[in-house]
Amino acid sequence: MQIGKAGPAVTSICEAHADRIEVRGRDLTRDLMGRVGFTDYFHLLLTGREPTENQRFFLDLLLVAIAEHGLVPTVQAARMTLAADPGSLQGALAAGILGAGPVILGTSELCARLLVELREKEGDPRTVIRETLAEIHASGGKLPGFGHPIHKPVDPRAERILALASERGVAGRHVRLALDIGAIAPEVWGKPLVMNVSMPIAAVLLDLDFAPSMVKAIPLLGRTASLLAHLAEERETPIGFTMAANAEAAVAYRRQGDR
Repeated sequence: MQIGKAGPAVTSICEAHADRIEVRGRDLTRDLMGRVGFTDYFHLLLTGREPTENQRFFLDLLLVAIAEHGLVPTVQAARMTLAADPGSLQGALAAGILGAGPVILGTSELCARLLVELREKEGDPRTVIRETLAEIHASGGKLPGFGHPIHKPVDPRAERILALASERGVAGRHVRLALDIGAIAPEVWGKPLVMNVSMPIAAVLLDLDFAPSMVKAIPLLGRTASLLAHLAEERETPIGFTMAANAEAAVAYRRQGDR
């Protein structure tokens, strides 16, 4: 039984033959292997095009910026999974990636949606921003790309990304929108709000012509590399069960009916 609307049964990514592998219209072994780096290859896989110099530079930059941030919940989940099943590297990696949602790691996608929404509204950009943020605040919503439990008064990663975007001349409409949001948001919320790394990631990627739907791919790829590093360390110096024990000790048991 067909579920959902049927589309054409085609793919433009890859086809394997007995003597060659074709990826995005290029011969894998004769054209790509030995010529392109992984960042270029990732861009080609994702978009069907090889990157420009700036696209390559900022993909590298953003992957480095977002890959590692200590023993965050996604890392803890991965390490504890490997401790429980040392033979399942792929399962432990999947456990970490499954936790990469809108609270941990995934807010760059929400930032991209907000920037596109603001871009498409008519009127003075700052007025549109103020009205949109006021609606978010009045509804009790959270502003994606702002706030951080550690980095205050600034997120150093966000600062560096924005500085390099300006320096290399790629800061366009979306970066300007992000900066205007950063200036207006504290007025709407009535308190300082730190722009975290997710907003510049989204803004720069959009200014480099990435599709909004693919913005989250960059944090996911970067964090995959980091999780693999943590899992390699977990095999050498295990802390998964230590984290599990500390979590159990930190949480009090409450009997039903107790207050």
